[in-house]
Amino acid sequence: MRGIREFLMEEDGVGVVEIILILVVLIGLVLIFKKQLTNLVNDIFKTITDRAGKV
Repeated sequence: MRGIREFLMEEDGVGVVEIILILVVLIGLVLIFKKQLTNLVNDIFKTITDRAGKV
């Protein structure tokens, strides 16, 4: 009984579960805002390219 109780009270895997949940949320946000992020990155690269030609 004592071994089972110690196993249930062990919290070593909590960090891994938290990291997985954070990654799932981030991936979900990227999928939801994919179009907006793509447009933003394209605009940034276009601005960089245009201004690099002036230097």
